[in-house]
Amino acid sequence: MKVLIFNGSPRKGNTLTAIKALQEGISARADAADIEVTVIETEGKNIIPCKACNACGCMSRCIFADDSPEINEAVEAADVLIFATPVYWWGVTAQLKLVIDKFYARASKFTGNKKIGTVVIGEAELEDAEYEIIQKQFACIADYLEWDIAFAKSISANKPKDLAADEATLAELKQFAAAL
Repeated sequence: MKVLIFNGSPRKGNTLTAIKALQEGISARADAADIEVTVIETEGKNIIPCKACNACGCMSRCIFADDSPEINEAVEAADVLIFATPVYWWGVTAQLKLVIDKFYARASKFTGNKKIGTVVIGEAELEDAEYEIIQKQFACIADYLEWDIAFAKSISANKPKDLAADEATLAELKQFAAAL
């Protein structure tokens, strides 16, 4: 099984803590030796914004020379995709959004046979609409691409080390990953 984790955060705080918990959950599985886990740090990728020119639909590639082809190849090969992002203005980070927008170029090759998980971390209380907005966006993407949502976790963590102190949530993330 190939697991691809997208780190949407440009910082090393709660999102990275969540990703480490997910990795621990995967490595605790009995079949962990048969699982390949790759983390894509969206912050360090050169992604030129999509222009919706549809050249990729005609040419099977984007007209821009950026890192999206290698990312899209990894998505195509993956069995499980996990998107981890802090909340920025009621949405995912710009870094992650650029990556997701470029999925359009290969959407027909991504359709079906994938599971996804989402981890959304914000400062607001969990009742805030920001979590629902982001989780609905991922649900729409999953529906469009015929992906199954394995888990969708929203976390309220105000300071950079808040999640590291939340043993119950870390244990839950590990369980989600172990169950993939």
